[in-house]
Amino acid sequence: MERIIRKIEKKPKAPTFLRVAAYARVSSGKEAMLHSLATQINYYQQMIENHPGWTFCGVFADEAVTGTKDSRENFQKLLEKCRRKELDMIITKSVSRFARNTVTLLETIRKLKMLEVDVYFEEQNIHSISNDGELMLTILASYAQAESLSVSENMKWRIRKGFQEGKIGSITIFGYRRNTDGQLEIEPQEAEIVRMIFRDYLSGMGQTAIAHKLNEMGIPTRQGNLWTNPRIKELLTNEKYIGNMLLQKYYRNNHIEKIKTKNHGELPQYLVEDSHEAIIDIDTFQSVQEMLKQREQQYSHEGNMKRYPLSGMIQCGYCGKNYQRKMYPQGGTWLCATFLRRGKKYCPKAKQIPENILYEIICDVLHLSEFDEIIVRDNIQMILVPKSYELVFVFHDGHTEKRHWEHRSRSESWTDKMKKQASERSKKCQE
Repeated sequence: MERIIRKIEKKPKAPTFLRVAAYARVSSGKEAMLHSLATQINYYQQMIENHPGWTFCGVFADEAVTGTKDSRENFQKLLEKCRRKELDMIITKSVSRFARNTVTLLETIRKLKMLEVDVYFEEQNIHSISNDGELMLTILASYAQAESLSVSENMKWRIRKGFQEGKIGSITIFGYRRNTDGQLEIEPQEAEIVRMIFRDYLSGMGQTAIAHKLNEMGIPTRQGNLWTNPRIKELLTNEKYIGNMLLQKYYRNNHIEKIKTKNHGELPQYLVEDSHEAIIDIDTFQSVQEMLKQREQQYSHEGNMKRYPLSGMIQCGYCGKNYQRKMYPQGGTWLCATFLRRGKKYCPKAKQIPENILYEIICDVLHLSEFDEIIVRDNIQMILVPKSYELVFVFHDGHTEKRHWEHRSRSESWTDKMKKQASERSKKCQE
């Protein structure tokens, strides 16, 4: 039987286009650095668009945010795009641009691998999805993290050496400006407002009343925010207004998280006397301190009222009263004091906030794995509730962050213990 041989020609597969995006970052908001960022964005856009088989899916860039943190807004948007299966590859300049924290880097790389997303590091010529990619990245990221620690320690040494010599750091304070030599000089218009605040307090006005007065006058804080009760107290107790300067009130917990932490004696502090011109005389300042102490003792309810981690920190945006904690079977909840004591008629728009949701949002804002009262109070001055389902976090350094929240379904909010108790009650009713 004669063999029959036929040539079979298959149509070539259509080329697979990789959906590619780039990530770029500069570590400072200075003009030169922002120019570098614009250059990187332009470079990656042309690189991807001109590469055969690649589809350009954008350049994600962050500016003025340290690479040791995970709070980079556009970096998080990039990861979300990967989770939605909209990317095949990410291009970035180097390991240090992606993350200096070895643990964070590897966790991110592994998550992206599970999503079948490759990360290409240009400087090191490494593809994360390759067989030896993770090993090489571990070594390089460890080196980058060690370098970050070294830079951080050197910077701390310079700052603390400056403190010992009485040199100020990057201080921003209402009533003063820094001159070309780095010294504090009085800003006349703001200084007059500072004097007014001290006079009003000595005349009998409370901190909340003074804050309302300033806000009604249209006078913002140095950061452009509204005045609050804690902000007024901070101003009234600031030694800089009498010409002295207490240095190292705060420090960063470590070079990875860089959480601003109040110095409770962990590090030495340095008092520089007569470091600059005073706005308030010493007698007025001391009189205010005595009055603050007297009022604190007068209105202290420590013997009658239990203090919780967030007591005195949450303020209603409708009536101005603080939120208070109330315990329900499903857990702790925070409510406006006016609503709680006088009813819905007197503060109809205030919404209760479940404590577990509140804690989760705070941990997200501060990038904490678990709630820590000391860190919270060292960083957050106040939590405002301007309207339903919205929180505004006011930090001690003056900046604010806004968050929205939603109620969980009843099934999600019930714990196993609560379900068991409800089941037992139901059985008793049936009996």
